[in-house]
Amino acid sequence: MDQLRAMEAFVAVADEGGFASAGRHLRLSAPSVTRLVAELEGALGARLFHRTTRSVNLTEVGTRYLEDCRRILSELEEANSQAGGRHGEPEGWVSVTGSALFGRLAVTPILFSLMDRYPGLSISTLFVDRVVHMMDEGVDVAIRIADLPDSSLVAAKVGSVRRVLCAAPSYIEAHGVPESVGDLRTHQLVDFSQSRSGSQWSFVTDGRSISHQPETRLRVNTADAAIAAAKDGRGITRVLSYMVASDIAEGRLKHVLVECEGEPVPVHIVHKEAGQASARVRAVVDHLVEQLRLSPLLDH
Repeated sequence: MDQLRAMEAFVAVADEGGFASAGRHLRLSAPSVTRLVAELEGALGARLFHRTTRSVNLTEVGTRYLEDCRRILSELEEANSQAGGRHGEPEGWVSVTGSALFGRLAVTPILFSLMDRYPGLSISTLFVDRVVHMMDEGVDVAIRIADLPDSSLVAAKVGSVRRVLCAAPSYIEAHGVPESVGDLRTHQLVDFSQSRSGSQWSFVTDGRSISHQPETRLRVNTADAAIAAAKDGRGITRVLSYMVASDIAEGRLKHVLVECEGEPVPVHIVHKEAGQASARVRAVVDHLVEQLRLSPLLDH
């Protein structure tokens, strides 16, 4: 058995969610991928996947083994690169994840400049509005807009954002400016929430944390929709400051109740432990940290 090839097949099945799609990724037939994974399971004496007619899911052993396989394959590629004298120029694929809007507004232009700097570097992005489990989904670098729990990952803070209320000048002219959090009950509100039950807006007033349940006729599940509604004069919405930075600067929206904003939300670049990071991952992390610390979309 070619164990490295079998490990590559195993990782591909885990990443692609099936043997046929892994085969297409590796340019192998599905039976060849199935055989490689079966040989690997036989050598290990353990099942790596739960297989049904509709799905392929990692077993507990497979979940642990997947992380080790990713590390081994990454270290092998790094060793081959250095042995070939290419260690000065990072090469290969690096996957980056972050929220959809932040990825589009802030991260993508930085990745373009990184690819211009290193022609041998290839980037894949997963910009989605959910928390991506880096180990399970094979992601190398993540941009997290949140307080981080303790973990085995390495994090570098690059700035912060604020939760802000904003409305169009036309709405403010027609309805006035709320003077307190309590005044929001008399205003039209646009709730940006991915929960069907809506969100709780948190504020700080006189040193006390208070929450407000927005009463609304319009609840949307994307920031783009909330911002579009606010710019159309549909009411006051609450989003993160970077999302409306250009609209505020150009006068399409105005901040309200700035004095009641809560604590800023930190922004971090997260990656695997420093000793396990390849040259290409380090290049991406270093560039993102450098450029995001200069970004006008973040508070520094």
